[in-house]
Amino acid sequence: MRAMMLESPRAPLVPRERPLPPPGPGEILVEVAACGVCRTDLHVVDGELDNPKLPLVPGHEIVGRVVELGSGVAGVAIGQRVGIPWLGHTCGVCAYCRASRENLCDRPLFTGYTRDGGYATHAVADASFCFPLPEEGDAAALAPLLCAGLIGWRSYRMAGEGSALGLYGFGAAAHILAQVAVWQGRRVHAFTRPGDVEAQAFARALGATWAGGSNEMPSEPLDAAIIFAPVGALVPPALKAVKKGGRVVCGGIHMSDIPRFPYALLWEERQLVSVANLTRADAREFLAVAPRAGVRTQVTRYPLADANAALADLREGRLQGAAVLVP
Repeated sequence: MRAMMLESPRAPLVPRERPLPPPGPGEILVEVAACGVCRTDLHVVDGELDNPKLPLVPGHEIVGRVVELGSGVAGVAIGQRVGIPWLGHTCGVCAYCRASRENLCDRPLFTGYTRDGGYATHAVADASFCFPLPEEGDAAALAPLLCAGLIGWRSYRMAGEGSALGLYGFGAAAHILAQVAVWQGRRVHAFTRPGDVEAQAFARALGATWAGGSNEMPSEPLDAAIIFAPVGALVPPALKAVKKGGRVVCGGIHMSDIPRFPYALLWEERQLVSVANLTRADAREFLAVAPRAGVRTQVTRYPLADANAALADLREGRLQGAAVLVP
C-alpha cells in the first residue's frame, strides 16, 4: 500500500510503501476511495496536538470499501461502502462511556492521530466505529461529512434552537452546517477573514442572510454562534454578537489562547462552551439528516502524493469548502 507518513511533527509528510496491514479482531481493512483533509490534521502535523502515534498516517474523513474482515466482525460485508471518522475506538467501561458520553472516553483512540488514518490507499479500522454509506454519491463529496459534518453537527446541536445563528470561520464545517440551518429555516450569519469577499459570496450562495468579516457586527443580535476557526481572539466578538441568554460554541479540538475580556460580555446569562469529539449517535443522526437537507459539499481534489500541498492550502486559507485526497 502507498501512504503519506508523518515521521516527526512540523515536518512535511513523506511517501512510503508499506505492507497491507492485516485487520485484527473486530477490525476491517478498507480500500480508501477518498480522505478529507481536516483542520485537525493540521493541528497534528503542525505539532499543536501532543503525543501522536509516530510514524503516523494522518486523516480521519475516510470513505472506502471493505476488502477484508477481522475475526468476530458481524454486520459488515466485503465490498460494502463505509465511512471512518475521527473517533476510532473507546474503552466502553469508563464512567463517560457508561453514561453514553463516549466522546469524553478516558482511553480513546483517534483515527489519524493515535491510530493510522486515511492518507493512504488502505486503512484498518474498528468495525464498530465505522458507518455504512449509501452506494450513490461521489466518495470525495462524502468524505467531509465524516468530521467537518459530524463534529459540526454536534456543535450545531449544542448551539440550541435559536433562529439567528453566527458561524465564525466559513470553511469545511460551516459550509455544511449552513446548508442544514437554512433548510431548517434559520438565519445564518457568516463571519470570514476580514476582506475575504470570495468566502462571503460563497456563504451567501449557500443561503446566508448576512456575510461579513469577523471584525464586523452581524445585521441582528444572534441567538447563538459557533466558532469553527481555531482563533481564540474570536471569542470576545462572538460573545458581543449574541443576545442575552445566547450561547457561543467553540467547535474545534485546538484553539489559540482566548484573550482577556470584560465580564460584561458574558453577563446576562450568555454561555461559552466547547465541543469534544463526537459520539456514534451523533454520526448516525447527522448522516440521516444530511441527505434530507440536500447537503452538497464543495471539494477540491488532490492526488494522494499532493497531501502536503493540500495541507498548505488549508493552512493558508486558499480553499472554498474542503480539500480531499483521492488515492
